[in-house]
Amino acid sequence: MNLTIGKNRFKTAMIVGIIFAFFSVVIYTVAYMMGSDPQSAAMIALLFSGLTSFFSYWFSDKIVIKMNGAKNPTVEEERIIRPVLERLCEASDLPMPKFYVTDDPSPNAFATGRNHNHSAVCVTTGLLNTLNQDQIEGVLAHEMAHIKNYDILLQTVASVMIGAAIIAADMCSRMMFWGRRRDRDNGGANAVLFIIGLIFMILAPIAGQLLRFSLSRNREYLADATAAKFTGKPGHLADALEIIGGINIPVRRATKATEGMYISNPLKGNNIARLFSTHPPIEERVKILRNMD
Repeated sequence: MNLTIGKNRFKTAMIVGIIFAFFSVVIYTVAYMMGSDPQSAAMIALLFSGLTSFFSYWFSDKIVIKMNGAKNPTVEEERIIRPVLERLCEASDLPMPKFYVTDDPSPNAFATGRNHNHSAVCVTTGLLNTLNQDQIEGVLAHEMAHIKNYDILLQTVASVMIGAAIIAADMCSRMMFWGRRRDRDNGGANAVLFIIGLIFMILAPIAGQLLRFSLSRNREYLADATAAKFTGKPGHLADALEIIGGINIPVRRATKATEGMYISNPLKGNNIARLFSTHPPIEERVKILRNMD
C-alpha cells in the first residue's frame, strides 16, 4: 500500500514537472517571437508555468468538480449517500470526504482531491436511480479506496493538465492562423511562430495521451480489492460493475481529460476504443471480485 502511495506521489510530481518545463519552453518562445526581450520572455514563461502548476495542484479538485457539473446533493440524495460514507469512513479509517451529485442518466462515479483531508466523491443521478443500496456501497467503497491509495492526486492533476494541454493546443492553432495572416502582411516575419505553433499542436495531444497512459489500469484492480476489504462484500461491487457495464450511455460531461477518474469508462465506445481505455475490462474486474467471495 505504501509503495503504491509513493509511486502515485512520484508520478504526480513528474507530471507537474514535465508540464511545467513544456509550457515554459513554449511560452518563452511565443513571448520572444512576439517582441519581448529574452529576460522578459523568461519571466513570462516562468510566471505562466508556475501559476499553471500551482493551480493544478491546489485547485484541481474544484476544477474537476466544476468541469463535471457536480452540485451538492439534495436532501433525499444525502440520505442515501451519507450513511454509506460514514460506514466506509469507519472501515477505511478516513475522514469524511465532501460528496456531490451530477445530473446524468449514465450510472458512474469518481473521486477527486489532493489528499485524505481534501477529498471528494461524486456520483451521477443515474447511479443513484439504477443501483440498490448494497451496490451503491460497493461503488462508494471503490472511490474511497482511490482516496486511501492516493490515486486521486495523480488522477486529478493529470486530468487538469491534460485539459490545459488541450486548451493550449487550441490557442496555438489560433495563433498560427493569426501568424500566417501577418506573414502575408510582414514578409514572413512570423514564420518561426507558425512553426512553433505547429510543433505544439502535434506534441500536445501526444503529451495528453501519455498522461492518460500514466494512469495505470492496475490502480482499478487495486481499488476493487481495497473496496472488497472495506465492505467484506466483493459481490456488491461486482454486481454494480455488471450493471454499469451493461448500460451503454456515455457520461455527458466526461472528456478524454477526465476519463481516467471514473469507476468505469464514461465515454463507452467500441472494442477498438477500449484497447486505449484507461480502464481494464469490466468482465475481468467482475471475475476477480467473484473469486473473492
